[in-house]
Amino acid sequence: MKLKVLAIVVLLGVGGAALFVATGGLPRSAAAATTYLTATATVADVSDDVAATGNVAASTTWTLAFGSAPTTGTAASSSSSSSSSSSTGTWTVTEVKVKVGDPVKAKQVLATASNPTLAAQIVAARNEVTSAHLQLDAAQDSYDNASGDTAVRQARIGLLNATNAFAQAKSTLGDLQKTAARAQLVAPADGVVTAVNVAAGADAPTGAAITLDGSSYQVTADVVETDVASIRLGQTANVSIAAIGASLTGKVTAIAPTAESSSSSSSVVSYAVTIDLASPPPTLRSGMTADITITTASAPGVLAVPAAAIRGTNGNYTVLVLASGNPEARPVTVGLMTSALVEVKSGLSEGDQVVIGTSSQQRSTTTNGFGPGGGGQTFIGGGGGGGRFNGGGGG
Repeated sequence: MKLKVLAIVVLLGVGGAALFVATGGLPRSAAAATTYLTATATVADVSDDVAATGNVAASTTWTLAFGSAPTTGTAASSSSSSSSSSSTGTWTVTEVKVKVGDPVKAKQVLATASNPTLAAQIVAARNEVTSAHLQLDAAQDSYDNASGDTAVRQARIGLLNATNAFAQAKSTLGDLQKTAARAQLVAPADGVVTAVNVAAGADAPTGAAITLDGSSYQVTADVVETDVASIRLGQTANVSIAAIGASLTGKVTAIAPTAESSSSSSSVVSYAVTIDLASPPPTLRSGMTADITITTASAPGVLAVPAAAIRGTNGNYTVLVLASGNPEARPVTVGLMTSALVEVKSGLSEGDQVVIGTSSQQRSTTTNGFGPGGGGQTFIGGGGGGGRFNGGGGG
């Protein structure tokens, strides 16, 4: 009877223990261990850059019209100045030597035209000059031969009027002759033809006949207000144009004094910054998208750590240096600070491991070989944002 009672007690004990384990009575894992994410203090180039995206445009756009001097700007803006020559008659195009996309050289003739009305006006103007000259000679004779105060005064008035009339006649003739000399459209500089609005045998418009882009290009990009204060005229910019796979350099030549107006609901304020491109390739075209990077400050070949490693405030910065697995606060003197890297002038040595963050790695503890590997492992830190594992498997 005693043996039965003892067996029952043992069975109850084993069953209770099993139930205790099954319901979590024994812990399966311990608390999470702290993981220190670190990086190595290394010698690097630290630079503060401003990035933006803009569009390529010709630095100068030329508008050419028959009878008018070349003007810079768009065809629309120059049409009013060209239309002033419409009083000289209609230009009839005799030849067009270029088409859109053609490269041209300075002083190259692009198109020609004739103007019979202008030719007749020049003949009439020459006659006016001759007549005015004769009247001037007569007025001079009258003045030379006048006697008496009244007669002299009248003769002088006549001489002055004749002098003015002769000068006006010569000026009119000169203007007409200048207009006639512009019967040819001549490229004022090297460039690429962007529009041809004339055809041989047809009347030319009073506005732009041909437009061309100069051979120099620029990029205009909108830079946010927090960055524009660090940009200066003359700073070097790197320009990447994906459409043609080109990496170019340029210089900042203009910074808008007022903010760009925006039709969107965004509250971001930006300013137009213009970069003149150096040695643009022939495949470059107006309107292409360009990514620009302007280096506003740089510290080459200095000891640097990631910005995430820096703690504290201006004049009282520290870093956590990992030594023997334990972080140790160390004061540092910093130089150039960017969002990615920070120059360290003193307080660290090359190769030091600095803490840039922490995370948690669940540490597994088991009994009698239960669980993966039959053992535990703890992540205690490492270089370059990584870490090393200590501990190992037991089976």
